[in-house]
Amino acid sequence: MVRIGIIGTNFITERLLEAAEAVEDFKLTAVYSRTIEQAEQFANKYGINLLFTNLEEMAVSEEIDAVYIASPNSFHAEQAILFLRNGKHVLCEKPLAANVYEVTTMIQAAKDHQVLLMEAMKSTLLPGFKVIQDNLYKIGPIRRYFASYCQYSSRYDKYKEGIVLNAFNPKFANGALMDLGVYCLYPLIALFGEPIEVKATGIILDSGVDGEGSVVLSYDDKDAVVMYSKISNSSLPSEIQGEEGTLIIDKINSPEKVEIHYNDGTFEQLTINQSHPVMYYEVKEFIDLINAGKLESDINSHDNSYTNMLVVDRVRAEIGLVYPNDKN
Repeated sequence: MVRIGIIGTNFITERLLEAAEAVEDFKLTAVYSRTIEQAEQFANKYGINLLFTNLEEMAVSEEIDAVYIASPNSFHAEQAILFLRNGKHVLCEKPLAANVYEVTTMIQAAKDHQVLLMEAMKSTLLPGFKVIQDNLYKIGPIRRYFASYCQYSSRYDKYKEGIVLNAFNPKFANGALMDLGVYCLYPLIALFGEPIEVKATGIILDSGVDGEGSVVLSYDDKDAVVMYSKISNSSLPSEIQGEEGTLIIDKINSPEKVEIHYNDGTFEQLTINQSHPVMYYEVKEFIDLINAGKLESDINSHDNSYTNMLVVDRVRAEIGLVYPNDKN
């Protein structure tokens, strides 16, 4: 059994733990919270006996083998490095950190201490993404990748009332790009690697984070167009366009329905049944890697996480999005 500690007691953590119930060798062992009251409330819900309000004490505990970090983005790097340096494996929520410098230091810490570091980017580990990878060759030379993830945030209503919640607070390295845009960019990187050029526009809200944005990325033989928003909705699917057909993806953040529309008017249905909740697959990948003695994922690899954050930094530079963490 892999004994897991939890950092961050929010709804994302609850979804992950629900999915992890079906993962063999996952043993929920410890929880950290800033207050003992919140730690006890969470622990009682999940039957956890080991509680921490001090991360340094948790990091040196011999009762845990790995941690899942679901704290605000601005804390990811500091917390992950603390546990990596103490020989603990780390599954860290997306985005892996606030900037590429932090990602670099996290990866180096994992390598130095010979432990697993994996970004919890769920979409690229889903069966639907594997279907996309396996069938790309059918559409001929690829010329364009288009991804859209625009979802009006309920927290934006509070924002317009003058209440700035974490989702729209630059202190936590948040905003539309970090919350939704990365879901569009990471699959692009995983499929096609680093782009040659990145151009972006976006709307910076008064709080200092972005509400929405658009990115055009150039490769030698193709281009990519990405749209994301937390202040408007879109029902557009995503596409990968080839010279012989177009691969259509229902949701880039959680691909389920996938099909190819060929130039001759025919289409091929590629959708396969997803037998588990979406977060099951990232947990299983993490546990399987630990059991196999591997130090990184082939899909959510160090290189992919680094390149994704490199592109994110380029987008932020284009639209003028700055975080306190950037002082590093």
